[in-house]
Amino acid sequence: MAKKQLVPATTSAKMVVASGVDELLGEIRKEWQAKALITRVKSLLNVDPSSACQRLLNAAIHDLRDKIIIAGLDVAQEAASQNGLPQAKKPEEIHEYSTTHTLDLAYHMGLISRAEWRRLKRAYDIRKDLEHEDDQYEAGIEDIVYVFRTCIEIVLSKDPISPVRVVDVKDIIESPSKVLLSKELLDDFEGAPDKRQLEIAKFLISVSRDQKKPDIVRQNAIEALRSISQIVRKSARAQIGQYMQELLKGAPIDLADMKIAAAAELTPYLKQSRVKAFFEELHTKFVQVGSRWTSNDQHRKLLDDFDDVGGLEVVPPETRSKFVLWMVRCFIGEPGGYGMGRNRNVFYSNIAAPRIREAFQQAGVLIHGDLEQAAKDKLVKAATTDTHIARRMEMLRDLVSADTSA
Repeated sequence: MAKKQLVPATTSAKMVVASGVDELLGEIRKEWQAKALITRVKSLLNVDPSSACQRLLNAAIHDLRDKIIIAGLDVAQEAASQNGLPQAKKPEEIHEYSTTHTLDLAYHMGLISRAEWRRLKRAYDIRKDLEHEDDQYEAGIEDIVYVFRTCIEIVLSKDPISPVRVVDVKDIIESPSKVLLSKELLDDFEGAPDKRQLEIAKFLISVSRDQKKPDIVRQNAIEALRSISQIVRKSARAQIGQYMQELLKGAPIDLADMKIAAAAELTPYLKQSRVKAFFEELHTKFVQVGSRWTSNDQHRKLLDDFDDVGGLEVVPPETRSKFVLWMVRCFIGEPGGYGMGRNRNVFYSNIAAPRIREAFQQAGVLIHGDLEQAAKDKLVKAATTDTHIARRMEMLRDLVSADTSA
């Protein structure tokens, strides 16, 4: 086999500049800009782009290794064990990782996405072409642009993640007053590996369920769960859901635990037969309170609890129709025009009506069928013979129609 030879590039300096590669180099983080490796890349770019590509990828892999160490060796070790990669208990063992293993470990730790992992693998393939082809191989302008854009956009332009820890969250939520997680901490959590996300979520769930903790601390923990629920990765969420399910074991789900599950968006991961049993029991309370305007003073607590456990969107379909019927009866009310309300055409719950309007608008087309089923209820049919009440029924239909939702 003929030994591979790198040759000086014939790609003109004008083509390199036109490709925007020079501008891309300006996006590299300051700490890398000053390093000799990047300086060498700049000097090689217009002379030997093949070597420039190789050195830039080397810099990106070195940076990824540093980021793996910063993210936590405990996380790296677990990710390596779970995915058949070499053990990584010490920083020097990370620095001995091959390029392929480094990319794989960074992906499994959540430091890069699958799409980013694929792009970096392709950039590495280009580098191998430059380094190992039997015949002479020279980097073309498309190779330069791909390798440079991939390495800089995905790795060299991005700061290492700050390894958020359980203690960081603990210090915040144990405040004697109401607090929320900062955007900076949430950004760190979003970039944290699954293991860290899982540890923090477990801690927050544990505090939320601990009746020995002050109410304000438990409420802070629930609000923190609600904040991280928007950014936790699906892979971590499944593990958190399993943890919550194990905590509940075979016991019925109570109101407090359902509120925690809703805040963390874990209701779909719970055993659905028990979720259904919970909502059936909650509906019984709705029936006991009643949907008439005369129970107005009890509706706030009832609907507060319903919102806190997730509202109409999380209720199993076979039970959801019962809640929709209760809400329809409550919202449309009954004929007025007598007593203290003789100037009021319809009597309905002032507390419940705006809450029901909001719930229907949020659920949208999801409950369209439930609403039409409720419209066939004999009490609803009888009430809507009144023009004013019929108009209120049409208001609900407008809220859940496909056109309105769109």
